[in-house]
Formats: sequence, C-alpha cells, structure tokens
Amino acid sequence: MTHTFTCIDAHTCGNPVRLVKEGGPELIGNSMSEKRQHFLKEYDWIRKGLMFEPRGHDMMSGSILYPPHDPANDVGVLFIETSGCLPMCGHGTIGTITIAIEEGFITPKIPGKVRMEAPAGLVEIDYQQTGNKVDWVKLTNVPSYLTAQDLTIDCPELGEITFDVAYGGNYYAIVDPQQHFSGVHDFTAGQIIQYSQVVRERINAKYPDQFIHPENKTIRDVTHLLWTGDPIDPTSSGRNAVFYGDKAIDRSPCGTGTSARLAQLYAKGKLQLGEPFIHESFIGSTFIGRVEKEVTIGTHKAIIPSIQGWARRYGHNTITIDEDDPYAFGFSVI
Repeated sequence: MTHTFTCIDAHTCGNPVRLVKEGGPELIGNSMSEKRQHFLKEYDWIRKGLMFEPRGHDMMSGSILYPPHDPANDVGVLFIETSGCLPMCGHGTIGTITIAIEEGFITPKIPGKVRMEAPAGLVEIDYQQTGNKVDWVKLTNVPSYLTAQDLTIDCPELGEITFDVAYGGNYYAIVDPQQHFSGVHDFTAGQIIQYSQVVRERINAKYPDQFIHPENKTIRDVTHLLWTGDPIDPTSSGRNAVFYGDKAIDRSPCGTGTSARLAQLYAKGKLQLGEPFIHESFIGSTFIGRVEKEVTIGTHKAIIPSIQGWARRYGHNTITIDEDDPYAFGFSVI
C-alpha cells in the first residue's frame, strides 16, 4: 500500500517545519491531547516516515492541522518531529501559523489573531501580515515554570555539571556556564550533541518520575537539553543550543525552550515582568521572549511567556510512503 502526503515546507529562523496539508489521519479524541495519544498508539509510523531519513533528516519538524474542538478556537495542531509527537512546539507554531495563513488553510475569526489548540493546551497567537506575507508571529504559550534547580549529573569529558529543569511545553534541562562548562560559545554543535545524548539518559535515570506535568500526566521526563552561553550579537540577551531527538541541535532559538528559559530566569529574579529577552539560537537567529504575567500550575508558581519570531515558506511537495519500501518508516544512522 502506498500512502500519499501533500506537504508545504518552511523554516522558522532556520529550523524546518513541514506542514502536512493532506494525508494526515483521522484521530479520535475530545482534545488535541487525546488525539495525540491516539496518534502515538496507531499512527506514529507517519511521523517516522515523514520526519526521519530518507524523506526527512535529523532536524526535521512538522505539523498536522485539525478542526478545533471548541468553536471559539480557530485550529487544532498536532506536532511531529524526530524527537516525537510533542505536546507543544514553539518554532513549529510560528512556522505552522505562517504557512496556514499564507496558504489560506485557516481564516481566523479575528484578523491578526489565532486561537490554537495544542496537546499542551490553548495557545493564543498574534501575527502581522503585509499583503500575502506574514511578517511575524507572536505566541502566548502555555504556563511555564521552574521545576527544579541545582541538580547534578556526570557529563562525559566535562565531569559533574549542575543544571535546572524548567517546563515550557516540554521539560528542559538547562545548563548555564559554570566551572566545568564555560558556555556554548566554546563548544561545537557536535560536542553538545555528544554530551546531550548521554546526559539526557542519565538525568531521567537519576531522577525518575520527578518531571511530570501536574495537570497532564502524559507530559513527562526531560526530553530536551538547553545549553546557554554568550550571544554572538552583544545586543542579544543570551544564546542557547537546544538538543532534541537523537542528534539534533535546534537552528532556531526554540520556542518552548525559550519559554522554559524565561520561567527559569524569572523564578531566580534575573528577569522582570514584561522585560524583553532577545534569545539567540546556535546560528544567531533570534526570538523575542517576554514574561507576560504570573500564574500558578498545580502547586507551582508559573508564568505565561510570549515568543515572537518569523518563518518563511520555501517549497511544496508530495511525499509517498510505500509499504514495500524497506525504509518506508524512516531510519536514523545514530
């Protein structure tokens, strides 16, 4: 059997977004969180086939659109990438909304605003459009919070390092410059990937069942690592290298990662309410993040962060997955 998918490809500040226009599965559920569980159970082969080689690559990220469950909202989005079917994806949201508006896939009830249902919850979005081009997208993300701080783990070559864990739609281990880690500016992407592959596994083994969302038990464990350091542009607030999947470094500043970073800095008194935080990616592209307000999530003090960035479309394609193909459902070399 051959499965056909019509896709539009774009990138958000350098990181790919492949929106599946046609070919996505019908999913059962009363929310995008429930639909995510159905997708994981029966259709994860679609994610693997479209995201991994030979049809994708290590950094590939994508999305599938669904009708909203609440008529007050505009769209539901399922996020797929090499690291899994995510509860939320910031760069994916910016790219997906840019594509959807420019291609006419959604017509927001209020021009310039989108109410998006993600598995992690409702995400409110503003965008600016000039002609048929979307100039920028600003998402108000799900509640984000600092989960733990000053934890330790042994890192290959570096030795013991200290890290915090924060939630911004996914759980991030955040490694700031310290005695055994001077900052991302002194390391190659290859080194960061090699460290992260081991460190993430060790963190989840050393701290089992410690990182579970208080309102959604399906969101759990450290899935991403965020290594920080000096920015390339001195006017930026900071720089990061976000590791995800098996061997990927985010080319964008990472939306959920920036949200987690804002939550960490705000909780530590290093960032003020409404203060812009210009966050650089490893390649130097930037998002503008802000702490919009304080909230609570479960028993935790939390924030509502906003992330602003841009995306550009660059291709339309039709991708087939032929079940007779020995690599129909993708592969990863490492």
